[in-house]
Amino acid sequence: QVQLVESGGGLVQAGGSLRLSCAASGRTFSTFAMGWFRQAPGKAREFVAAISWSLGRTYYADSVKGRFIISRDNAKNTVYLQMNSLKPEDTAVYSCAADVFGAGSSSIHEYDYWGQGTQVTVSS
Repeated sequence: QVQLVESGGGLVQAGGSLRLSCAASGRTFSTFAMGWFRQAPGKAREFVAAISWSLGRTYYADSVKGRFIISRDNAKNTVYLQMNSLKPEDTAVYSCAADVFGAGSSSIHEYDYWGQGTQVTVSS
């Protein structure tokens, strides 16, 4: 079993920055591809960013490319999402997910474990 706990969400003005963290426990973190997804009220969950388990390759949704950065620290069993130049449309609940031996997928169906999520609200 794997537990994922997100932190770092909050309220920020448009143009500001936040860094989300996702701490993992229960299995060897270094073998997980990690993803960040978000869900706004009334909308489907959508892919934000992912990082592979082996080479640390990163992938981003077009809507966040150039503004968000995903990274991982295997020594701390943690994945981060640095969010810059935030926009009101980035407002959502952000969740991290783990895909054992994954390549870093944008599909929610590839992920085996999910965190509870953290709220990010961007005011205009």
